[in-house]
Amino acid sequence: MERSLLLLLCVWALACLSNASAEVAEQCPERILGNERKRMCPKKCQQDKDCGNKRQCLCDGQCGLSCVVPGRTCPWPLSPGNNSIAVLLSPTPSFSALMEVRCILGYAMPSGLDATIRRCQGDRQWSGNEPVCTGGLVKLGGGVGSDLSCALPEDEEGLLQVKGSVTVGSTIQYHCSPGSELVGNSENVCQEDQTWLHPHPICRRVYCPPPVEVDRGYLVAVQRKEYEVGDTIYYLCKKTFLLDGPNQVTCLPNGTWSLVPACRARCPIPAQRSRVIVGGVKRWPYDLTDGVVQHGENVTFFCKHPQKQCSFTATQTCFDGQLNAPSCYLDPTWLQYKLFPHRLVSEIDPCSPADLQ
Repeated sequence: MERSLLLLLCVWALACLSNASAEVAEQCPERILGNERKRMCPKKCQQDKDCGNKRQCLCDGQCGLSCVVPGRTCPWPLSPGNNSIAVLLSPTPSFSALMEVRCILGYAMPSGLDATIRRCQGDRQWSGNEPVCTGGLVKLGGGVGSDLSCALPEDEEGLLQVKGSVTVGSTIQYHCSPGSELVGNSENVCQEDQTWLHPHPICRRVYCPPPVEVDRGYLVAVQRKEYEVGDTIYYLCKKTFLLDGPNQVTCLPNGTWSLVPACRARCPIPAQRSRVIVGGVKRWPYDLTDGVVQHGENVTFFCKHPQKQCSFTATQTCFDGQLNAPSCYLDPTWLQYKLFPHRLVSEIDPCSPADLQ
């Protein structure tokens, strides 16, 4: 008898769980693909065991039953909106929390409403597009007027921003969110027949092409066909070459990359038997590593006065492997270097200012 009763209780419990799961499934819609504002839906599921650690199978709006972390939060507080105020309706901005966005007095949304509710989704973003509150007429007794007006365009991606009044005879201005460009007229007028003077423009996302390679160097980037505005990549030079320019470049709003650097070669010093000045120090070329200097580095040579036994200096700069001796410089011969080292042009007294006049 007890065994039969226990069996009946188990069957009843399984039936309750099955009904509960079915009820949750009925309350949550199937995942709506292609209509999610390009949001990333979490992993699809039917129950908690389909998800990983710390994740639960919960209803996530248009994404349907998804594996989400309930403790994750959406951005809060939000930056002040255009002619609107946001109020958090839940204790914390965590998953499924509700937020009310209300237009200030004298403004309304294209739908005619002055408020909307947004929900914190599994991708840690608030549902729907950021509401646009445009100017309306305030009638006696308060509230936004219902005078004749033109309809605003639908913008599923939330890139198009509109400022101004949509009532007949009024003008609006269009703006695009960063990372996109306006295609079409930047202003429009609501005509008496409640149609717009011009077609609504669109906001087209801006992308940069793959970054260019640099000679004697390589770039550090995820290989893609196109990059979004704000994406950053890095350049490195091969051994012995010097990076000339910034080591990182950024995709700009006009679809081009910021200044791309170059990898410059070192320069051999065109002097063998005369000292030179490098980095403020007078030294023999063979005392320098490999007898070379880096790109952009200055080398000061010693030249002999044509009539007097004194020397003066002339400076040249290394540029990408090229460093030419000044026209006044003459490298000593091997005999001069070996037999009369104290008479080398780099070792004699410098000329006085009067000698160089």
